[in-house]
Amino acid sequence: MTRVHASAIVEPGAELAPDVEVGPYSVIGAGVRVGAGTRIGAHVVLAGLTTIGRGNRIFPFCSIGTEPQDKKYAGEPTRLEIGDGNTIREYCLFNTGTVQGGGVTRIGSDNWIMGHAHVAHDCQVGDHTIIANAVPLGGHVRVGDWAIIGGTSAVHQFCRVGAHSMCGGGTILTQDLPPFVLCNGSPAQAHGLNVEGLKRRNFPEASIAALRRAYRLVYRDNLALAEARGALEALIAETAAAAGDEVAAPLRRLADFLAESGRGIVR
Repeated sequence: MTRVHASAIVEPGAELAPDVEVGPYSVIGAGVRVGAGTRIGAHVVLAGLTTIGRGNRIFPFCSIGTEPQDKKYAGEPTRLEIGDGNTIREYCLFNTGTVQGGGVTRIGSDNWIMGHAHVAHDCQVGDHTIIANAVPLGGHVRVGDWAIIGGTSAVHQFCRVGAHSMCGGGTILTQDLPPFVLCNGSPAQAHGLNVEGLKRRNFPEASIAALRRAYRLVYRDNLALAEARGALEALIAETAAAAGDEVAAPLRRLADFLAESGRGIVR
């Protein structure tokens, strides 16, 4: 049975699964859909065309699904989509998308998003990420699976944060951070591979060793990025021939990321 506190406001048209909980003084707009098992704390605003999946925990004073902070926005019916099993801590602000960015802001599943974080319009956040306290993601930012962004870091609009990467606290990220790479600083600088994270996620030792070689190509061998990409392709072919495609798969993910980079990469 849905449990909605007597002081909360649920507008006609909102769709709540039967076991959703809504805390005191929260407001849920007519275009909102909330999946089973989600718990909404006190003083939360859920607005806009927002879909929230199953088993999420939304803590007090969050504002989710409000209009994008973009001067081009002219009231178009854009959306916010949130997956399952996310923890969204106090005072988070998530905006819907813009027509110019595809119209949808997406947050995946099993993310841990800490207090005062901002996910701006048209962001695409994957699964299993950690976004720490007071982190703003500018518009159109993409965050890969298992990425970790340390507290008070800031990510410039249109930047990409690669899967399994990690930003130290207070990082200012104005360029793309490749998958598997550690960085910190203002401006951000690379400081090796996220080896501990890869081990915790059961990456094969052979893949980690191949990634160490790839890191040296990109960051230690004084190669221009185009040259490093060429050398990386050769390493992928060598690794696949010697150890198989599964071992070489992380190298391919890194190469594909580098090929798509529009803002340059953290080096």
